[in-house]
Amino acid sequence: MSRILTETLALYQSAFQKTGQSLVRGWMTIVAVVGFGFLLMLATQIASPLGMVGGFLLGAVNALLVGATLSLVEQSISHARALTIKDLVASVGHYFWDVIGIGFILWLPLMALDLSMQANPYGQLISYGALLLLFLLLNPAPEIIYQVRHDSPLEVLKTSYEFVLENWIEWFLPFAIILIPIVLSPTGLQSFFSLSSRVGRGAGLDFSQVLVLPFTILAGWLDYVGIPSSVGWYLGLLFTPPLAVAMLLFRGHLFASLHGVSRRQRRFASSVK
Repeated sequence: MSRILTETLALYQSAFQKTGQSLVRGWMTIVAVVGFGFLLMLATQIASPLGMVGGFLLGAVNALLVGATLSLVEQSISHARALTIKDLVASVGHYFWDVIGIGFILWLPLMALDLSMQANPYGQLISYGALLLLFLLLNPAPEIIYQVRHDSPLEVLKTSYEFVLENWIEWFLPFAIILIPIVLSPTGLQSFFSLSSRVGRGAGLDFSQVLVLPFTILAGWLDYVGIPSSVGWYLGLLFTPPLAVAMLLFRGHLFASLHGVSRRQRRFASSVK
């Protein structure tokens, strides 16, 4: 048991070190995420009065922003140089169809779930359970899009499912730790289910959740250490973009270390170092 713990901690330490290096190279991603957030707010205001057409428009904008963000994260991880404005411009359009394809596959089942649960007295609880399962099984979908060769959105979902079954402990343990303040709050479980259902609905490919999730986590920790909410709200706004990018980078490095490598192979590799 102690050996497994040591190996897991070494895995996280390596991912943290690489995240710091990538954050220095890819600091422009933080600026881009802030700008993308404003663009999404503007697109939401334009699309709101347009009904279903507005919904499709907003979905396209979301896919454009998520795809560009994943491209910048990918470059921050793989490049040995700092990102430039040229990289930022070139990222627009990357992975657009991957995000659109996964969203389309999930759209009909989720719509059917929402409609079927409306008359069910336990509908909300069942929906939370289904979306939590979706959140867990499709959690690494963003990393699969830009790190794993795939021919279709269905292959992304299949790879995500297989990855979670193989690496669920190592993958979710850091997330469970940073969620401690939220879970321990008076409305902890309800907040957790609500948060995971929102993220699960978009398979981690909803740009608003790229910012809402770290903001919620940061607010939970600030409240946990006793910082007043009036101050914590401004600190949350300030530190959410760098935290969001750091989380994406850490996930990317952790996924790269776990994907395609079994625990036995990692143990053997660490023993020969």
